Amino acid sequence: MATKGKWAQGIRPRNFHWIIKDRLAVCERPGGYGDNHRRVRRQEEIIWIREQSFTTVISLIPAPHNLHNYDELGVAWRHRPFAATDDPHALLAKLYPELEELIGSSSKVLVHQEELGDRVCGLVAGFLLWNGLIDTGPRAIQVIEQITQRQMGPVGRELVTVALDL
Repeated sequence: MATKGKWAQGIRPRNFHWIIKDRLAVCERPGGYGDNHRRVRRQEEIIWIREQSFTTVISLIPAPHNLHNYDELGVAWRHRPFAATDDPHALLAKLYPELEELIGSSSKVLVHQEELGDRVCGLVAGFLLWNGLIDTGPRAIQVIEQITQRQMGPVGRELVTVALDL
């Protein structure tokens, strides 16, 4: 068996963090976003995702741009657009059971949006609360802030509150 070189393993996506070890992770959009987006970097990061045996990538980016790159590199994906104007109650009510089912079936799931910001952090903090892995909203926020090493703002905290209502 041939040994794979360093570059064949791909590049770890920026701001990658495990939320539940070997089950649920978050990162920013593979290849970056805006002026920082690079096609080659996107390809290398998707290769890394594939080589780490992620079974599903959930893209929260509102537009379906670049989703075909997952197909080209053999990575399964699901598109769950989550724009600032979308109703978080409706999205989270559908997404949390879907995440629970994927994680429960021994899948390795990666969730991303354009950047690792309040929307992704609040969404996964709310998931931990909704799923019963953490018992209070403030504790869920604290855990995600420690994991991602970033402070959660009002948008993320609002998503945690929404999770309490589901």
